[in-house]
Amino acid sequence: MVGLIRANLFRHRARTLLTATGIAVGVATIVALLALTQGIQNSARGLIHLGQADLGLFQRSVSDPTASVLPVSLADRVARAPGVAQATPIQLVVEAVPRSPSSLVFGIEPDGFVSQRLVMTAGRRPADREAAVGDELAGRLGLHVGQTLELKGRRVPVVGTFHSGVAFEDDGVVVPLAFAQSLARQPQGATTIAVALRPRAGLGSAARGLERRFPGTVTITNPEQAARSSTSFQIVRKAALVIALLALLIGGISVTNTMLLAVLERERELALLAAVGFGRGRVAALILGEGVGVSLLGAALGLALGVSAGELVVRAFSAGAFVSPDVTAWALGRGLIVGIAIGVLGGLYPAWRVTRLAPAAALARG
Repeated sequence: MVGLIRANLFRHRARTLLTATGIAVGVATIVALLALTQGIQNSARGLIHLGQADLGLFQRSVSDPTASVLPVSLADRVARAPGVAQATPIQLVVEAVPRSPSSLVFGIEPDGFVSQRLVMTAGRRPADREAAVGDELAGRLGLHVGQTLELKGRRVPVVGTFHSGVAFEDDGVVVPLAFAQSLARQPQGATTIAVALRPRAGLGSAARGLERRFPGTVTITNPEQAARSSTSFQIVRKAALVIALLALLIGGISVTNTMLLAVLERERELALLAAVGFGRGRVAALILGEGVGVSLLGAALGLALGVSAGELVVRAFSAGAFVSPDVTAWALGRGLIVGIAIGVLGGLYPAWRVTRLAPAAALARG
């Protein structure tokens, strides 16, 4: 049966390839979007744990955690809260590095724990209007201590390079908090308050306590929570669901049309198979198998394209520092499931149509 299915698919190669290509586009899009959602979640993990913080305190009900604006004075009050060992404000500045638009600028207090936990690989920590560059960004742009870097149109001396272990932080720039506030035009603001808890403090109870103590804020303790609060994450996740449904619908219709055309063209051949004892059930299974076969071909092509498509989307929008697509086995599995489902759904009606075929009448028409 498998050999017969393969032979029938390659009998009309152009038709098979066109149908498989349509399926591949849908599967590739699904895989790429799933890879992006996982990448956003991974980035959220780094955002929460800047400077090895246990949690981040953000403004509630903003479209994205990076759009949060908190009063910088809140950090001192947070530091005095039960269970909190240290708290320090961080100001994020986006699109501030013309040579690397996707890189983030992190404004931190020089004596805060986030700054103190940076591993300086060259030079020293920045002061006043100075900058330290992450080792990944420094390597990519060829920056060294003593050179200058443009930030929002201002030339800033590079006084050090650092490594933090957080991908988008190591591909970013650290400056003093006051300088970042001027770049972001938030003179008394901060994006988040990074919080380090005392050794025996419970993460959940401390987070709930901070939210009760400071109304209008939200504590984010895990990447899933940060991702759920991100509008971009929700858009990408919902887009993946919509495209999966569209792929099932459009792909199913495409396979149905292809297999119906094959049934009409091979009516006499299929009738002959039924007449010589092949059986209507086996003939129907043959048609259904061909539908699944062309879908598997499209799914295989789509999986390969999807792995590359995620990277291409990130590069097109210059978002490589903040989002790195992560293609998981489950993402590939879901793409494959959609591909197989397209073949099954698209092949059901043509297979049923074959079972209604009258062999004698079909042979007489031939």
